[in-house]
Amino acid sequence: MNKIVGKIHSIESFGTVDGPGIRFVTFLQGCPLRCAYCHNPDTWDAHAITKYEYTPSQLFDEAMRYKNFIKSGGVTLTGGEPLMQPEFVREYFRLCRDAGVHTALDTAGSIITEKTLSVLDYTNLVLLDIKALDAELCKKVCGSDGSATLRFLDELQRRNIPTWIRHVVVPTLTDNDNSIRNLIEYLKPYSVVEKIEWLPYHTLGVFKYKELGISYPLEGVEPLNKERIAEIKKMEETNV
Repeated sequence: MNKIVGKIHSIESFGTVDGPGIRFVTFLQGCPLRCAYCHNPDTWDAHAITKYEYTPSQLFDEAMRYKNFIKSGGVTLTGGEPLMQPEFVREYFRLCRDAGVHTALDTAGSIITEKTLSVLDYTNLVLLDIKALDAELCKKVCGSDGSATLRFLDELQRRNIPTWIRHVVVPTLTDNDNSIRNLIEYLKPYSVVEKIEWLPYHTLGVFKYKELGISYPLEGVEPLNKERIAEIKKMEETNV
């Protein structure tokens, strides 16, 4: 297993938004999707030269430097798309789980293979990014019809793995009452879904597109205001 090397974009030692508690968050390099609102386009290229390359045990040792801080939280793998490096993820999570450390996987669930599903053997929580239910809208959002993500959710239900749904609300794209209601209704039968995180669209990563010399797909779209997210949460609570 020591020959497995993960390509890592960056590390956040004290993350508070990617799972419960304080977490050691690792951003992996590589992503097959091209979300219009992506704020980490520098993670797309799986072959890019990265600042960090770790074996699973090396990353585990790094995480354990913060064990006193993350003991009520855990570790999270995000990206990019972590499932592009499934063997690395599986072994890292195995080491963490064996040490009693909570593991969370932030994924779009867009890669379904025997190797990617084996990651779930050592996953305590999945943060599943559902881009859009409607296939055509999903293609506009990320370049994929989203069917793999929904199959991945079915697998999480079958394995009874706690799941938090993440959905980015984007003006002109996914900020639509009918689409939001449809997603709420779709998720009702899934007992593993503990909550839905409605994430407001923002423009904090736009500067990266300029640095990379690529055009930003949502140029001119204003960030979503907090009031709209409050309205959506109320829709969810009242099932209107």
